[in-house]
Amino acid sequence: MRLLIVEDEKRLALSLAKGLTAEGYAVDVVHDGAEGLHRASEGAYDLVVLDIMLPGMNGYRVCAALRTAGHDVPILMLTAKDGEYDEAEGLDTGADDYLTKPFSYVVLVARVKALLRRGRAAHPPVRVLGELTVDTAARRVFRGADEVALTAKEFSVLEQLVLRAGQVVSKAEILEHVWDFAYDGDPNIVEVYVSTLRRKLGAAFIRTVRGAGYRLEAR
Repeated sequence: MRLLIVEDEKRLALSLAKGLTAEGYAVDVVHDGAEGLHRASEGAYDLVVLDIMLPGMNGYRVCAALRTAGHDVPILMLTAKDGEYDEAEGLDTGADDYLTKPFSYVVLVARVKALLRRGRAAHPPVRVLGELTVDTAARRVFRGADEVALTAKEFSVLEQLVLRAGQVVSKAEILEHVWDFAYDGDPNIVEVYVSTLRRKLGAAFIRTVRGAGYRLEAR
C-alpha cells in the first residue's frame, strides 16, 4: 500500500514516514497543502495522512478539493486543534477519520490500518490460490501448511500481485505502490524481489508476461 503524508512539521512527518515504512508501506512526504493536493490528485495513493494547519492551502481545502474532483482515497486528518467543531468541519469536508495532536503512534497506525481495511472491503483479507494462502490483513503467507517468512517489502510486492491475481501487473505499477516517489534507483529492483518470491514460494506461482509484467496464478 502507498501512503501520502502532508505535514509541515518536518520532524514529525519524517518520523511518521520512517515508522510507516517499517510497517511495510511505501510512504511519500510533502510539506505544504498545494503540493499535497497535486500529489494526491496525480498519484495512486491508498491513503492520505493530512494535517489541517498547512502553508499555502489548509487541509480542509485540500480535502474538499479532492472530494469535489471525485477522489475517494481515504483521508486521515491530523491537527493540533481540538474540539467538536474542528472535528465536524474536517469530517464535513470529506475526511474519513480525525486524530488530534499529540497522538500515540500506535493509535495512528491502528487508524491507518482500519481505513485501509475499509478501503479494501471489496477484497477478502485471505486469498487462496491453489496451495498458496495469503492473509493480507495479518501479512502472513502459507504454502500448504507451512508458513513462508517474507520481509515487509517482499510481502508488499506479493500483495500487489495477489490483489490482482490472474491479471498482468507491470513493473511500473509495482514500483508505484511499493516504493516512494523519491526512489531513483534501478527499476529492475522489482525483478530482484520477484526472483526472491519465486525462490521462496515456488517458481510456478509467478509467471512473467514478456514486455508486460507479472501474473500470479494458482498452482
